[in-house]
This record gives sequence, structure tokens and C-alpha cells, in this order.
Amino acid sequence: MTEITPAPAQSSLRRLVPRIFSRAAPREGLEQLVRTVRAHHPKGDIAIIDRAYQTAARAHAQQKRQSGEPYITHPLAVAQILAELGLGPRAIAAALLHDTVEDTSYGLDQLTAEFGDEVAMLVDGVTKLDKVKYGDAAQAETVRKMIVAMSRDIRVLLIKLADRLHNARTWGFVPPEKAAKKATETLEIYAPLANRLGIQAIKSELEDLSFAVLHPKIYAEIDSLVRQRTPQREQYLETVIDAVDTDLRELRIRGRVMGRPKQLYSVYQKMVLRGREFDDIYDLIGIRILVSTVRDCYAVLGSIHARWTPLPGRFKDYIATPKFNLYQSLHTTVIGPNGRTVEIQIRTHEMHQQAEFGVAAHWKYKERMNGGKTDAKAADADMAWLAHISDWQAETADPGEFLDSLRFEIGAKEVYVFTPKGRVIGLPAGATPVDFAYAVHTEVGHRTMGAKVNGRLVPLESSLSSGDVVEVFTSKNPDAGPSQDWMGFVRSTRARNKIRGWFTKERREEAVEQGKDAIARALRRQNLPVQRLRGQDAFTEVAHQLKYEDVTALYAAVGEGHVSTQSVIEKVTALVRAQEDTSTGPIDLPAVGRSRQKRDSDSGVLVRGAPDILVKLAKCCTPVPGDEIVGFVTRGSGVSVHRADCTNVSSLMQDPERVIDVAWAPTTKSLFRVHIQVEALDRSGLLSDVTRVLSEHHVNILSASVQTTNDRLALSRFVFEMGDTVHLDRVLNAVRRIDAVYDVYRVTSS
Repeated sequence: MTEITPAPAQSSLRRLVPRIFSRAAPREGLEQLVRTVRAHHPKGDIAIIDRAYQTAARAHAQQKRQSGEPYITHPLAVAQILAELGLGPRAIAAALLHDTVEDTSYGLDQLTAEFGDEVAMLVDGVTKLDKVKYGDAAQAETVRKMIVAMSRDIRVLLIKLADRLHNARTWGFVPPEKAAKKATETLEIYAPLANRLGIQAIKSELEDLSFAVLHPKIYAEIDSLVRQRTPQREQYLETVIDAVDTDLRELRIRGRVMGRPKQLYSVYQKMVLRGREFDDIYDLIGIRILVSTVRDCYAVLGSIHARWTPLPGRFKDYIATPKFNLYQSLHTTVIGPNGRTVEIQIRTHEMHQQAEFGVAAHWKYKERMNGGKTDAKAADADMAWLAHISDWQAETADPGEFLDSLRFEIGAKEVYVFTPKGRVIGLPAGATPVDFAYAVHTEVGHRTMGAKVNGRLVPLESSLSSGDVVEVFTSKNPDAGPSQDWMGFVRSTRARNKIRGWFTKERREEAVEQGKDAIARALRRQNLPVQRLRGQDAFTEVAHQLKYEDVTALYAAVGEGHVSTQSVIEKVTALVRAQEDTSTGPIDLPAVGRSRQKRDSDSGVLVRGAPDILVKLAKCCTPVPGDEIVGFVTRGSGVSVHRADCTNVSSLMQDPERVIDVAWAPTTKSLFRVHIQVEALDRSGLLSDVTRVLSEHHVNILSASVQTTNDRLALSRFVFEMGDTVHLDRVLNAVRRIDAVYDVYRVTSS
């Protein structure tokens, strides 16, 4: 990374949102970092932190931040955030080094040699992938790489969140377009991930900073309104807190009562999504009560309900049933003094640590218990959803689909249901018994045939609610499997991927058998020796020629209609004949069947005077019925048919003895290869729309290529086979109607 010059200051943003123009404070030095780490880990290895700082300072010596500060202030700030969360020395060392591999000449191998595999793995997990190599998919693949790494060690995500948080504090120094893009990504991915990990301290600040960048005027307006209401709110809070303190003294419970800070983004969300006025939102007073034991939590709850009337339906017990991110607390809403509504949270001090620092609190505890050594498996056991995310990212090949699924998976609201044995299962809102079955186990999902909810039989597409007890019935038939209809109502990414994977595997097995049968029937019709051809590994060679992994993949392609049976047989017979006779003697036209007026083949072309000749359509010009055609005798491969205006015809005409008369004679089994080019303005989802339309018109796509020019012109070329060429016009017209497509035409030369 070359030196970055500071961007010009944006006076309006600086006035409206000063929070995003923060610079490193003097205290964020190495000494402060070491003091923070020692406070949490008195016996920790401080030497590795000092070595990591010296290495990072040397590597970033010539670099500056866009704020004009030395670059080393960024890794120091990231390390400080993690130290305050309580992470250990090796994670702090990785935070100090997290940009070295990506932005300097300091390589991962050198880092591994100097700091060990653990630190290197953490650094590699947050290192972005090369945009030149991955192109537009770089962002999605970088997030995928991080997800894979965090499934092995959650500290990878903690480092990335701390990195994003400090960068967000300095978004005022970067160009507005880039800042807005980063803020959107943060709201869609990183803030929800922080929420999933239960780290409210980071989640809330990320949301507020992103909100400030995306809507600076609204942010400043809400901030001003909050400041205006603060004196009255503080006065009312004191009244409520005094009353609660009195109850605690009467119960002889030692506790701490405090007001809950208002998050500006949360206020904005309620105003926009719920259509509420600011006064209605801000008048809702919130307090938090911290006590020593769970028993004290319930005792305080009873005392508060005895003092003030609780609102029906507003009590939630997250102690008995924790949230997906291990959050625990009692929530209740009461009508407080002067008839104003008060929200109250009651939890223990340990629960509060968990709520603020989430999984980071677990790492702090585990590192202490293991003498400074971490236990990644234990963390994974606590956060079971990490395993689910790791599973479905492996099953989702398309980068765009992966990113969309991730946004849904981490951002969706959840419902909590129970198994008959009392185990809690978290599912997306609107989930069905099928989603529940796949959350229990993949095989349970595949074999599901019915369900009971709260003891009553329900349809499989029924939506579940929090607190439901769900029991599924499974089929004992070993061939049982899911229904395609399930894809229409399942809500979880895991269930969707498992169902799709089952049908992909089933279809492939059927396609392999169909392909085998089709090739065997065609060989028998043409009196070709099936066993001898297979014995010579001719099919393996042809599979490699057609870019398939093995013969099974070739059979599957034939069965799915991606490759015509006749083209495979032609290649196999040509290969066998070339192996048996490599001489350059007279050209013999290979006979491939009994004499008949018309060949029983897929070429759709009849050679005049020689009806039994092997015929193939040239790939250079892809002729179809209606085109003027010319035939040429080839060596060992029968007759090759070209368009009369093909660029190769002039050179072939130099050998007139090989020219032969041909005529179109299509049959119901004829397949013709067609090349089309689609020209359109580049937009998101263009390729998927084009392929969907082709698929809806029963077109078997053989290959596709896409390129985008600098002026956002997308040129897509598709090669496919079709039997009825009259159908081609309908296909072209359908593609032409796609949004942003301005031209589509058949290509007649390569």
C-alpha cells in the first residue's frame, strides 16, 4: 500500500457529525495498551505484544492514514479496543499485525516464522483477497474467507469488528461515496454479526456511526432533540431510580440501578419503521438493575411488579430462555410515576458482562482457565450458529447468493421453539416445521412427513411462534426425500441449501443412468461395439476433451441434455479410428449403420448419394436449418457441414475433391448448436435474468461468457443446443424484453 494523502475536510459533515472525524488520542499508545492487557491477564505474555508492535511500526513506517496520522495509530487503536474487551496477548499481537500482510511487503510466511501459527491464522483470516484476481466477487469472497476462519476461531471476527469500528470513527476523512458504501456494508453485515456475538458495545457504535454517514442531517436533528430532552429525562430517571433503590434496601439485596443510554440509530429505526413520533419514543424511560444472583433477579422483578402495574404481554424471561447470542436478562414494562411507561431490565453482573462484550467475555474467561491458552472448540460449542454458517457457505458457490444469504441469516429476527425434550432451537421469523426438522438434523429434515405443534397436527407450511413445542414425524422408507414444494415456504438458509443439495444429487444420479442408457442405445443402433469402445478408454479421453472431470460427469451431461449423444459417439469413434489407423492413405467415409433412406442421427443433414455417412455440424459457423450449407469430407470424422458464407469455406474450397453435396433433413431427434450475443447496460442481476429466460424456454446452455467494458456495456455470449430452429426467434424476442437489454442476435462466425 502506497502512502495515502489526507482527503480534504468536509466542513458540513464535520459540523453535523464530529464523531466520524476522530483522531487517535495520546493515551492510545503502547504503554496504555500493555496496562489494559495486564489488568485482564496479569500473567500474560506481554513480550509478544511488544515484538508485534515493533514489527508493525517498521512495516507501516512510510504509510499515513487519510486523517494524516501515522498508520501505526490504526493497529494500536484496534488492539486497544480488543484489550478493553478482555482478549489475550496473542489476539492483541494479531490485531497489531492485522494489516501488515495486506498492505506491506511483510509476508505471511515471515509472520508465521516469527509469531507462530496461531497469530498467523488470525491475521490471515482478516486479510482481504486480491481484487485483481477475484474482480467484483472480491468483497463476497473476502467475507466468505472470514466466515470460514471465524468458524475455526471466533477471534478472527472480533479483530475484524474492532478494525471496522476504528475505521468507522475516521470515515469523515475518506471520500463520501466510499464512506457511504462502507457504512451500508457495516449495517448489513458487521453490525448484525456483532449483535450475533452479543457485543452490544461494538454493535451500537457501528450502527450510530453508519447512521451518521448515511443520514447526517437526520442524525444531527435527532442528536439535537435528545440533548434538549436530556434534563427532563434525567430528573424523571432519578425519581424512578430512587424508588427502585428503596425496594432493594427493603429486600436487603445489593444491586446497582442505572439509566439505559439511548442509541440514536434505535430512535431513528423506531421513527421510520414503526411510524412513531420522537416524543413518544424518547418519553419511554429505560432503567437497568444489576444484582448478584439469579434469585435476586426474580425477587426484584416481583417487588417492581408489586409497586407499579406491568403492561400485559411485555414481560420476557431471557434468563430461562437465553437469546441466540447467549444474552440473558429479565425484561418488563410498567406504568411508572405520573403514568409514564418505564422499560426495566434486570440481570446479574455476569449477564451484563455477557450482554456488553458477548463472546469476548467467554474468551477472557477461557484464556484465564487454560493458563493463557485458548480453546476454539469450546467457543464453537457456545455459538452453535457458527457451525451452521460454515456449513451453508460451503454449499453456496455463487458469491452474490452467499452474500445475500449471509445478510438474511445474520439480520433476520428469530423465534425460539422447543423440542419435545425441552431443547431450545432458534429459527428465523416465519420458520416452519420443515425448518425446525433441518435445524435438528439433515436426515430428519429429508425424511419429514408430518408435524405436531403444541400437541396438534399442523400442515408443514405452518409458521412457528416463540415458545411452541414442535415434534416432527419421519418416514421409515430409506428412499424418502424432501418435496420440491418445500422450497416455496422454508425460511432458513440451512433448510433451503439442504433441500437444493438433495435434489441436485438425486438428479445427477438419474442423469448418469439416463446418459449411460442413451449412449448404449445409440451405439447399438449404429452397430458399434459398446464393450470394445469402453475397454479402450475412449470415453475417458472424450470426457477430458469436453472438459468434464471423468466419464461419470460426461454421462451426467448427456443425461441432462448438455451434450448430445451423437456428438459423444462421433468423438469416440473418431478417436478409436485414429488410434487404430494413423496412416495418411485414401480417405474412406466411415459407415455408421445399416443403409436407409435417412440417417438415424441428430445432425439433421443428409449427404446426397451417401445416406449412411457420419455427419457433423461445424462449430466455427454453427449452421442451422434455413442456412445455405456446404459439405466437406474430413479425415476420420465423416462429413463436416459449414455455412456457405463461413470464413473457413474459402480455404476448404482449395481441395474441391473433398466438397460434397449436402441438404437439410432434420428429424425430431436433431439438435443444432446456436451462438447468440446479448448486449445490455450492466446492472446487478442481469446474467441471472438472461439465464432464467433461456431456461424458461427450455434451452440447454452449453457455455457462456460475459465481459463488461469501461462504459458499463455488458456483452454476454451463450452457446446452446436446440431442436426446433423456429423456436430461436421466440427465444431472442424474450431475451430482448429483459430490462436493460437493447440488442440480442445470433452469431454466425467464431
